[in-house]
Amino acid sequence: VQLQAFGGGLVQAGGSLRLSCAPSGRTNYAISWFRQAPGEQREFVAGITWNWGTTIYEDSVKGRFTISRDKAKRVTYLQMNNLKAEDTAVYYCASRSGDIRTKSSDYNNWGQGTKVTVSS
Repeated sequence: VQLQAFGGGLVQAGGSLRLSCAPSGRTNYAISWFRQAPGEQREFVAGITWNWGTTIYEDSVKGRFTISRDKAKRVTYLQMNNLKAEDTAVYYCASRSGDIRTKSSDYNNWGQGTKVTVSS
C-alpha cells in the first residue's frame, strides 16, 4: 500500500510541526522518517517498531523530535519541536518488515514526501 506523508509547511525557527504518515504500520514492521535536503543524501531521522513502539533517533534531532504511532488509525507521526534552519528538507516516511534500519536502501515502501521549510 502506498504510504502518504503530509503535514509539512513553512515555519519559523523555534517553531513546531507534526508530520503524519498513513496508512502505515503492520505487525512486525518498522516505520521510519527520512529527510533529504537539496544536494544532500537522504538521511535517517527517526524510526519506530509497530509492535512495541521501540524508537531510534538520529543524534541531531534527539530531544526535539518525537516519533509515535496510533495503531487504531494506522498513522505514524513525527512531532518536530524547536525547529532549526538545518531541518529544512523533504521528509519521507518508509516502512519495512522487521527491525528499524537507518539505511534508506533497507526500506522498500516509501511515501511521496512532504516539504518542511524552516526560516531563520
